[in-house]
Amino acid sequence: MRIVSLVPSATEMLFALGLGADLIAVTHECDYPPAARELPKLTRDVLPPGLSAGEIDAAVKQRTLAGDSIYRLDTQLLHELAPDLIVTQSLCSVCAVSYDDVRALAQELDPQPQVIALDPHTVGEVLDDARTLAQATDRRDAAVELIRESAARIDQVRLTVRGAPRPRVVALEWLDPPYAAGHWTPQLIDYAGGEDVLGLSGESSEEHSWDEVAAVSPDLVIVMPCGFDAAIAHREAEMHRDQLARLSADAVIAVDAAAYFSRPGPRIVDGLELLARIIHPELFPGPEPAPDRAITVEL
Repeated sequence: MRIVSLVPSATEMLFALGLGADLIAVTHECDYPPAARELPKLTRDVLPPGLSAGEIDAAVKQRTLAGDSIYRLDTQLLHELAPDLIVTQSLCSVCAVSYDDVRALAQELDPQPQVIALDPHTVGEVLDDARTLAQATDRRDAAVELIRESAARIDQVRLTVRGAPRPRVVALEWLDPPYAAGHWTPQLIDYAGGEDVLGLSGESSEEHSWDEVAAVSPDLVIVMPCGFDAAIAHREAEMHRDQLARLSADAVIAVDAAAYFSRPGPRIVDGLELLARIIHPELFPGPEPAPDRAITVEL
């Protein structure tokens, strides 16, 4: 089967199902596993490089209101590749090429490929995406095993934190302006033994003012700017040091959101285990998370 993935989380899921050899093209943001970096790229950014977080937010809002995507799709290459299956998403217009654009383009191809749009909002729906892809690619056994292993790891974390104190946690998906992470992230925080006091499970990420963030009195702030690694997240936190300090939290931790939180793929279970180590280090002995995963912000 000839498969094109137009969203990084789908690329990761397809590789996890043993379909890496069937992938013929991915997006410019598909960087995991490393083999994905070697595949032809079908997209590129429209936004210019070097924008600040505030400028990115303003540009995204402007293009979204105008009905324009922030990604450009190489339609000629897609025609040449003649895929059997295109996997995209309809969850977030910021995260990938528009689903409507992909569906319209697929109708122009001959033969017409199957198009699957993933739309997960919860941890359970992320794992269900493995079943969806497996059904289209005859990888049922691989999906069953992936889901079984993921569920066992999730259950182990939940069992370990059972009965432990639940610190008040705020997860910030963006800092200029501040956005409370939604969708599966509040669920991960709950599973890891914390109480998300700003985000809502299964709901979209929501913009807030810094005063609103301060009003919920968090014990712990997790800085996870969408699509950024730990080093850039830490840099963003340093740039907003004064605002974060006014929250009076016991700790502020910058994490690799691109790997473990922004993408609804198999590695959100790694994200859960990382959160559990951050929220309850006393229950998860061992070395501190590596700096490419989490960095403490000194305020």
